Amino acid sequence: MTDMPLSDAAISRRRPLLRNPALLLLPATLFLGVIYVLPLIDLARVSLSGEPWWVHFDRVFSVPLYWDSLVRTMQIALTVACLCALFGYPTALLIQRSRGTLQVLIATAVILPYFIAILIRTYAWMVLLGRNGPINKFAIWLGLYDQPLALLFNRGTVLLGMTAVLMPLMVLSIYSSLSRLDPGLTRAALASGAGPLAVFWRVLLPLTLPGIGAGFLLVFVSALGFFITPTLLGGPADQMFAMHITQQADSITGEGFLQALAVVLLLITLVVVGIAGRLMGFEFIWGGGKLSEPAEAAVKGHSGSARPRRRSPATVIADMIGWPLLRIMGRMPASAGTWTVRALGFLIICTLILPILVVIIISFSEASYLTFPPPGWSLKWYEKFFSDSNWMSAFWNSLGIAALSAVIAVTLGASAAMGIVRSEIRYKSALMLLLVSPMIVPPVVLGLSLYSLFLQLGLVGTYFGLAAAHAIGGIPIVVVIVAASLQAVDRKLEQSAAVHGASPLTVFRTVTLPAIAPGLAAAVFFAFLHSFDELVLSLFLSSPRMKTLPLMLWADINYQLNPVLAVVSTLEVLLVVGGIILARPVLSRSGGGH
Repeated sequence: MTDMPLSDAAISRRRPLLRNPALLLLPATLFLGVIYVLPLIDLARVSLSGEPWWVHFDRVFSVPLYWDSLVRTMQIALTVACLCALFGYPTALLIQRSRGTLQVLIATAVILPYFIAILIRTYAWMVLLGRNGPINKFAIWLGLYDQPLALLFNRGTVLLGMTAVLMPLMVLSIYSSLSRLDPGLTRAALASGAGPLAVFWRVLLPLTLPGIGAGFLLVFVSALGFFITPTLLGGPADQMFAMHITQQADSITGEGFLQALAVVLLLITLVVVGIAGRLMGFEFIWGGGKLSEPAEAAVKGHSGSARPRRRSPATVIADMIGWPLLRIMGRMPASAGTWTVRALGFLIICTLILPILVVIIISFSEASYLTFPPPGWSLKWYEKFFSDSNWMSAFWNSLGIAALSAVIAVTLGASAAMGIVRSEIRYKSALMLLLVSPMIVPPVVLGLSLYSLFLQLGLVGTYFGLAAAHAIGGIPIVVVIVAASLQAVDRKLEQSAAVHGASPLTVFRTVTLPAIAPGLAAAVFFAFLHSFDELVLSLFLSSPRMKTLPLMLWADINYQLNPVLAVVSTLEVLLVVGGIILARPVLSRSGGGH
């Protein structure tokens, strides 16, 4: 019994450690370190296995097939990012300037496609642009031409499809920047005699450059790893670099070269993100940015009584180019800008929503092939889907895997978010970068790196293996959503409960958890949806005996197109709509915080 005081003293010394929120970061960090970082390191090691070590990389850059594909990938990604920025800005402005129910409807029209699987959105464009699709039929009805045109399988279709898929990412990024602006800045500029175009050029555009830059980089990086949309909408001359990785993975190839292809794509992605991180701060990945404060300070400096700053070279060049243009365009009525924003915004919303609506309508067609408008109405394709054992088996597989993946992602991601927000540890940005970095790694690279590890562990083609792999991408979603919810919680309430003797667990259960419940519910759903829609990792890690719903869709889209695919797409749209309704409290809360 003499050692009891020592034990009490030891427990007393350990109690602050046990109460340290930073410990909540350990589970997610260990999980990602073992199942995400180490496989990528091993991928790089295998790519260097050769005599000499650079032999595989020399082949990548010396063979015209791969070099041309790499250059083409960069060109397509850059073009898509520019198109998204050009058309995404008016759409974000339209959301920001709308009010009430109209704003909710426009925002929903942009957000809804973002959470629908890329495979389904691409399939929607195949329906829309097909020989019997509505675009061909409408053009023939207008008398533009007599016979249906081959609108698919060309570079323009690839750019259209990829821009439509990635547009919500750009719009949301720019809108986030617009919503943080002080409305008084534009009012002050207008009151000082500046016209609407001058206000846009000197006030609005500089302040939203961080949002444009963040959206541009996220779209560009995402486009680098695309292969689903180019495969389905493009021709032989539109092959992107990621497509070679999947093709090589399906064929018998020497160890090392396949991994070198993946490492090249990963290195290009990391270099782009690294340069952007140095210029903007890595916060742009999860919605932050370092450029907003200097820009806002500069504008305030011009509008206030403080001494004006020296003009930067970029400002001088912008003024040299911009002011003559503004003088010419200033002769136009002020309403021209308003109607331009409305017209372009309406065009983009139609581009995002119209393909989905067409697919939903076709799911009720009685025709045995894809045609629009349907010659008649029937529920036979729904009956075929629910009575087909292969489709239902794939559906239940996806449901079970997604549920297990959501549990893993939410358990690890929510605790990591708590550790990030509530702890006082150093290098928070570095830890946050690790937690959200799966968002920027091309899925084909991640899938290839995981295959070797899962093969050794016997996890290929298993529920847990696929769920764990999908959770790698679900954790960033959970961390971002839950961290935003935690930052909105009043810390004084937690401190008051702690002062009155409540333990950390009691404080979390009675104060923190009820406050973040809407965000946590949204995180659960979107982590579930991420796994439910995951195709690329499933292509690498599934087995012939266990098919998921995206894999069934992928097989049917490649070999046969029938309205059953429209049924699957319609059911997922309903699922996403339910999730957005569930997430509305947290979305409205975050919007109000701005």
